[in-house]
Amino acid sequence: MEIQDKDFLEYLVKAIVGHPESVSVERTVDERGVLLTLNIHPEDMGYVIGKHGQTAKSIRTLLKIVGAKNNARVNLKINEPEGSTHVRRPMRDDYPRREMSHDDISTEAVDDLKI
Repeated sequence: MEIQDKDFLEYLVKAIVGHPESVSVERTVDERGVLLTLNIHPEDMGYVIGKHGQTAKSIRTLLKIVGAKNNARVNLKINEPEGSTHVRRPMRDDYPRREMSHDDISTEAVDDLKI
C-alpha cells in the first residue's frame, strides 16, 4: 500500500516516454514527506517536462492526489540526465503566478480510484 505512489509514477512515465526500459524511480521518506526521484533516458526529458512544463506539473498534481488518499505529502524530483537535450530557459518575471495551496486540490473525482 505504501509503494502505490512509486508504482503509479513508473506506470505513468513509462506510458509517455520513448525508452520505458530506462525509467527508474527512487523513493525516500523523511519528516517532510515522500520524495520520488525520477531517472529517465536523456532523449525522453522533453516528453516528461512537456511544453512550458505542463506535463511535469500535471504529473506532480496527480502525485499529490495519490498522496492525499494515503495522507502523505508526495514530491517529485526529475533528475536531468547527462547528455540531455533539454535547454533551460530563464523564467520570465512578468509571468503571472498563482500560489496553490493544498486546499485548492480536490480529490473528489478520484476517491473511488483503485490504484
